[in-house]
Amino acid sequence: MRVVLHYNAAPSLAARLTTLPGLDIAFCPEPDEAAFAIAMRDAEVLWHVLKPCTAEVIAGAPKLRLIQKIGIGVNTIDLGAARARGIAVCNLPGSNAPAVAEMALMLMLATLRRLPQLDAALRAGSFYPAPDLQDHLGELGGRIVGLLGYGAIPQHLTPILRAMGCRVIYHSRTPRPGALADYVSFDDLVTQSDVLSLHIPLLPETAEIINAATIARMKPGAILVNTARGGLVDQRALTTALERGHIGGAGLDVFVHEPPAADDPLFTLDNVVVAPHVAWVTSGTFDRSFATAAENCRRLAAGEPLLNQVA
Repeated sequence: MRVVLHYNAAPSLAARLTTLPGLDIAFCPEPDEAAFAIAMRDAEVLWHVLKPCTAEVIAGAPKLRLIQKIGIGVNTIDLGAARARGIAVCNLPGSNAPAVAEMALMLMLATLRRLPQLDAALRAGSFYPAPDLQDHLGELGGRIVGLLGYGAIPQHLTPILRAMGCRVIYHSRTPRPGALADYVSFDDLVTQSDVLSLHIPLLPETAEIINAATIARMKPGAILVNTARGGLVDQRALTTALERGHIGGAGLDVFVHEPPAADDPLFTLDNVVVAPHVAWVTSGTFDRSFATAAENCRRLAAGEPLLNQVA
């Protein structure tokens, strides 16, 4: 079965994937659009990561039968175009939960402790933190951490935060029975959280759910962490709040436009910690994800029901 992986796979990952039985895998880094277009002409399966799978991409793949999202969010796939062609779309819920939960925790800590500034200062020869930095170095323990959404990632993160001495609250569409965190309204989540971490999909109703009005209701000095989708946040409003000091800091793995512009104002702020949408990228995530992706290819060939089919 001809599979196209639209991702810049490391040689070690590519070597592991080529041993999967029954699969002929073409590896296409996201920037190489010409090679990707050629590879898709014969593709039966697309292993899709982040670069949008548009109607144009689907139209250029006459043999395509399955779009397998390597991850969870399918907002980067034109589901209407896939449905029109009868192409199945599947995702991998839970496969990256441990990795993203750890990254969210790391961004909380790195933002509170201004780790990038400390790293840069030490590399520049300054061993002692500048006096004006000392008042900005905080601890996570004892704070109220609010989780927007309570899927696999927040469920993985909650016991870690509680063990660190945090009170954990959450908001989701409905309360989760047995949750280790306290359910609150969205407004209470925004107003009570010392650290607000986002874990919901990007949908029309969640676009810019963190906007100027929302940010204005947040505690002065609160921290925002986003490992979900950049479009959940009005990035301009966030930048303004960070510049004015109403928001104490932000840890961001995702952005409205990806890749973001090199001159994005967020990159000039010393109370912001950034990463290039890699919260999910670990060897463990790869092992879990591609095992299920390969199983769906086997099921497709055998005419069996697919795992985690969303369209």
